[in-house]
Amino acid sequence: MTSPPMIDGAFARWLAARAGQALLDLRTEMGFADTGALKSAGDKVSHDLIRTELAKWRPGDTVLSEEDEGSRLAWAAEVNTGAVSRLTSDRVWIIDPLDGTREFSEEGRSDWAVHVALWARNAPSPHGLVAGAVGLPAQHRVLGTDYPPAYPPMTVEAATAGERKIRLAASRSRPPVFLTDLAEDVRAHLVPMGSAGAKIAAVVTGEVDAYIHAGGQYEWDSAAPVAVATATGLHASRIDGSALKYNEADPRLPDLLVCRKDLATRLLAALQRHSG
Repeated sequence: MTSPPMIDGAFARWLAARAGQALLDLRTEMGFADTGALKSAGDKVSHDLIRTELAKWRPGDTVLSEEDEGSRLAWAAEVNTGAVSRLTSDRVWIIDPLDGTREFSEEGRSDWAVHVALWARNAPSPHGLVAGAVGLPAQHRVLGTDYPPAYPPMTVEAATAGERKIRLAASRSRPPVFLTDLAEDVRAHLVPMGSAGAKIAAVVTGEVDAYIHAGGQYEWDSAAPVAVATATGLHASRIDGSALKYNEADPRLPDLLVCRKDLATRLLAALQRHSG
């Protein structure tokens, strides 16, 4: 096997693509008769592959993966951070080996993803993400910060109507309880989708205009998609407008807004009215 690219953004793309192909192969091999077994195998296959390649090609970096034991623990300030190497590391890879296990286990669904992001202590941005890639294996594409997509075009509705009609990506299983009222307020309609990565990718490509989540997530759910979205020029923040931050002692990052910049003020104002 040839060596992967050394530049971090290209390496993230390479890694997401490799994990994605392994997941497609696993789907073919196992089929969809036992969805529980397929979900478990998918998480493990992708996690093991990514961990192995990071250990080989980025041995000095630290990793935070959804599938790591204790990944969801919130470390108190008084705990010796030496016991949690990522909190003292200068470079941390934040990965979700399989985002959207439910969709992955359903035949014909393509709205699941592989997330690979790199956080760096000396990053110029508040979120600290310096590279990232979102693999969409069943869609046969990878979105990455090494070649960020062009800023998404206006929707057909927006281009032809006198007033923009917003399309909001929404969780198909657990949308925020206030989202229906918010959509009515801003004259938007909801587009149900699977994984967080697939939803943010849809904002990046212009298939939808925004994604709002407030039902509880962790850093790995959004790190790679947010890295790509902000590299594309989109707005990304907490739903109160504050900055998203990664590699925190508490890995929970329960809410976010990703949208076109021209919609950010309008949606944040609506969130203030409906999310309290």
